[in-house]
Amino acid sequence: MSGEQKMRAKKEQVKGKAKEAMGRTVGNERLTAEGRAEQAKGDARQAKEKIKDVLKD
Repeated sequence: MSGEQKMRAKKEQVKGKAKEAMGRTVGNERLTAEGRAEQAKGDARQAKEKIKDVLKD
């Protein structure tokens, strides 16, 4: 997995978790949904990079 892409995926996941938690805390459904979407985006990026690594080996 490319180091840069791996860090980017982790950053998206962490940022998404923070947004989701903040949205739940203040009762903002939109913010909660945005957080979940960012987490999913980070998960997808991480999965893509893992597949690339498997195919390289």
